[in-house]
Formats: sequence, C-alpha cells, structure tokens
Amino acid sequence: MKNLILASTSTVHGGSYLEYLKPQLDLHFKAVERLIFIPYARPGGISHELYTSNAQKFFNSLDIEVVGLHSFKDPIKALEHAEGVFAGGGNTFLLVKQLYENKIIAPLRDRLYQDMPYLGTSAGTNIAGVSMQNTNDMPIVYPPSFKTLGAVPFNINAHYLDPDPNSKHMGETRETRIKEFHHFNNVPVIGLREGSWIEVKQRTYILRGPHSARIFEATKLPYELPTDSEITVS
Repeated sequence: MKNLILASTSTVHGGSYLEYLKPQLDLHFKAVERLIFIPYARPGGISHELYTSNAQKFFNSLDIEVVGLHSFKDPIKALEHAEGVFAGGGNTFLLVKQLYENKIIAPLRDRLYQDMPYLGTSAGTNIAGVSMQNTNDMPIVYPPSFKTLGAVPFNINAHYLDPDPNSKHMGETRETRIKEFHHFNNVPVIGLREGSWIEVKQRTYILRGPHSARIFEATKLPYELPTDSEITVS
C-alpha cells in the first residue's frame, strides 16, 4: 500500500510555499496531527531548523504540527512511528547522502509501503524513484549510492524544462541529458513540469496538475502524457 504525492516543486511562480497543493494536502494528511519533516536537502544551505520552521508556517494552516527529523536522537524510531512524512526540496546529492548516513533509506521505504502519507517536493520527489540519477542538482557531496527509495518504478526529473525555440543558449537540454542517461540505463524517466505532481495510490500512478508530462523510455521516442492520465511505463 502506497499513498504518496510527488510534486515537481514546492512553490509555483507567483504563489507562496505549497499553496498550490493546499487542497490536496488537506485531504492527503487529514488523519495526521504530527508530521515528520526531512530537511536534509537544505536549499541554499539554510539550517535544518529554519527549513523546518518554513514548513511549519504552511502546515499551521492545516492544523498540523511539523517536527524535523534532525531533532530526533533516533531517526529510525521516529520514522517507524510517524503519522506522515514530508521530504523537502534542495540538493538531492546532500539529501541522499544524509539518508544513507542516518541509515534511514530502508526504514523510510518500509513506511511508504505501509500506507503512510508521504509528500515529496523536488529533491524529496527525486528520492521516490529507482535512483537519483535524473536530478538537476550539482554533486556538492558524494552519497554512497545513487539508489533511492524505489517507491515508484521510474525516475523523476523534477522542474522539467522544455527547450526554448527562441533561446541562443547552445548547452544541452533536459531532453538531451535524459537521452544520454538512456544510452546506459533502462529506467523510464518522467519529465515533471512545474505545478504538476504524481499521485500514487498503491500501484497506480496518476499525473495531476495543469500540465502534461514528458515521458522518456529507453526504447521509445519521448511522448506527452496528458494530465489526469495513469502513468504506465515498462
């Protein structure tokens, strides 16, 4: 049993933190009074305490208490008893390194298969995939493995950007980078645009939000998946 919301971003242009997801999160965490927040990705290098405080400001509107996982002496035990978990965005390399160092990859994966509601944004969404190999982040630290939670049978490229036909930039596009990945790997990749998310219920994966997603499979041409469609990849 899985019960996940995997969002491309925490904040859309012109909006405030998590505001665009508020109706969904109100339902998703309706039985949760105390939410465990994983602040390890530390966007911009902010402290765990400040990042947790930022999350609490939003969840005040849902009457949910937020407690940072970093504040527990035994993070494994904290996850085992968690009512719900939110892993925030930032640097995926740093997040994955911390998950391994705190020995919580397996305990967190176990809870995701026990119907515990989970929210991931950006890096917190990347770690739900088979591996973190389709992150856009710089390798500022060196995790022991690229393998992540495997809660979904594909990888996610959060913040997916389409090529700008008017741009003079000659660097590689996201699509080019993902095609390079598929020269050496067979894991499907979901290009998840800003403002969209993947709703996971047991083994069903539904694209939600205002945009289609770009789907990449190693043996196929990339294609568009309309919103509110089931993701079926092999």
